[in-house]
Amino acid sequence: MPDAPPIRTALGGAVDYELIDSGRRCKLERFGPVTVIRGEPKAWWAPTLPSREWDKAQAVHDEDTGWDLRPGCPRQWTLREGPLSFIVQLSNTSKHLGLFPEQAPHWRSIREAAAPGARLLNLFGYTGAATLVAAQSGWHPTHVDASKPAVTWARNNQAASGLTASPIRWIVEDAIKYVRREVKRGSRYDGILLDPPAFGRGPDGKVWKVERHLPELLTLCRQALTDHPRLLILTTYNIEASSLMLRNLLADLMQPYGGRIEAGELALAHSAAPERLLPLSIYATWRP
Repeated sequence: MPDAPPIRTALGGAVDYELIDSGRRCKLERFGPVTVIRGEPKAWWAPTLPSREWDKAQAVHDEDTGWDLRPGCPRQWTLREGPLSFIVQLSNTSKHLGLFPEQAPHWRSIREAAAPGARLLNLFGYTGAATLVAAQSGWHPTHVDASKPAVTWARNNQAASGLTASPIRWIVEDAIKYVRREVKRGSRYDGILLDPPAFGRGPDGKVWKVERHLPELLTLCRQALTDHPRLLILTTYNIEASSLMLRNLLADLMQPYGGRIEAGELALAHSAAPERLLPLSIYATWRP
């Protein structure tokens, strides 16, 4: 039988974050000084900790009513990751805080593949954690996201990290449209990151569906790579997808370059039960 897909876990460490417990489609987390409860559709099991521990959370998110905050709970604060600073906040419109700690293994890959002046394209870059890791490591990143508020947030993270002089290009645009234009003008990249949503809308209202548009985008990305690329990472949180699907896509895409592909899951370990892992996304990475 083939080996099981690898699981890349972020066990805390550089980021002041802790997955305390999960269960009944929720997770109990600590982002720096603040503990929060958010919905988690993959947590089907029962919690490890008693309800009294969950009751200590300072902020609880409800899909219908948004965040419920205890007195004194801040709306915004900063987390450190080595030399970088990430602003996290409780917004009125989303359960997301602006940082995905389970992606720390990808940050390690970005640092390992870095070379001074190498060009990195970060598509669907959101609030810029990977972009800032890349810039701090020596890459010259181009950050693309269709959401202007997300890019503004990312630029605030850049300022908080003291990287305002770094050569980062910030682009608010539809990913396919941007890469198609880059291909036409002969612009090439040494690395590409993709973290596409399952569903979304671009600035012009165009609908994005990952199962329909990802193959086209990957074809464009291959045309946007240099002759000797250094890294490609594809991540998705689509609950219906499989890491084997991503492996097959990258195998087709990167066949001319040789190299190696790893595909599996990104997961977080619980501090309440370290042997239990919470799967959060699937990924495939290519390295030469």
